[in-house]
Amino acid sequence: MSPAASSTALDPAVLDRLAGLSLVARTVVEGFMSGQHRSPQRGSSVEFAQHRPYVRGDELRHIDWKIFARTDRLTVKEFVEETNFTCHLMVDASESMAFGSRDWTKLDYARWCAASLAYLVIRQRDAASISVFDSEMREQIPPSNGAHQVGEIARLLEAAHPDGRTNLGEVLHSMAGRLSRRGIVCVFSDFFDDIDPIVSGLRRLTHAGHEPILFQVLDPMELDFDLENLRQLQGLEGSGRIKIDPKAIRQAYREEIERHRAELARQANALSCDFVPLVTSEPVDVALSTYLAHRIQRARKRS
Repeated sequence: MSPAASSTALDPAVLDRLAGLSLVARTVVEGFMSGQHRSPQRGSSVEFAQHRPYVRGDELRHIDWKIFARTDRLTVKEFVEETNFTCHLMVDASESMAFGSRDWTKLDYARWCAASLAYLVIRQRDAASISVFDSEMREQIPPSNGAHQVGEIARLLEAAHPDGRTNLGEVLHSMAGRLSRRGIVCVFSDFFDDIDPIVSGLRRLTHAGHEPILFQVLDPMELDFDLENLRQLQGLEGSGRIKIDPKAIRQAYREEIERHRAELARQANALSCDFVPLVTSEPVDVALSTYLAHRIQRARKRS
């Protein structure tokens, strides 16, 4: 594939037409593997846990060849933990994530990013989990690795639909109580909620030894509010309809959304949490690789 073709394949408009999140994840990850993530820690545990059927894509070194010789069936040996690094992915599927001024929504973009990070983490032989939430936790897949985990995460994300109100602070508190493995907690949301409860939930996660990363996913229209003429807007999450003159409130709106973003970023920084702004018009590989490159560079400076 030529560089031009590769760049096009990573544009959100093209990703929107790809069949299946697993393909999207592979496409995105292959676009920035030259600056790939390296886990800062490598596990040494080799405690055997169980056997399971071989899934296409599993590493051959994990196949139990003795069982194959006896039964002619491919089975894989799983271990309690092969790494000390676990990435917990959280995706907001509340109704506000249904907004999109293009052919895809904020939830679509969050799905692409989360699936791509899961694929990248698991490709590095680390473990990933996924949680989908609105005002409460909807569904979860516990941490694991291997090709089967990529498929399970992709299937859950594909089935997610935007519905319900946002109660992010309570969800973060709930998540902190559920996690048994310490790790990085990647939250994909528009964060359209009161900041104080969010900060309280983040504080509980950090006190439990986790490292939250806030990926704020916004549509470009939500930032620019570049509308003309009188409009009737349909509020999401049960807020009704309202008629507005965009020109009359544009400046106040922009100031308010920038104030909210700046305060969220400030509070995250105070807790040593990364705040990563994402705009759904930006190619997914560019958005993720820019942040990951910055993270790698920062880690090297500390070492």
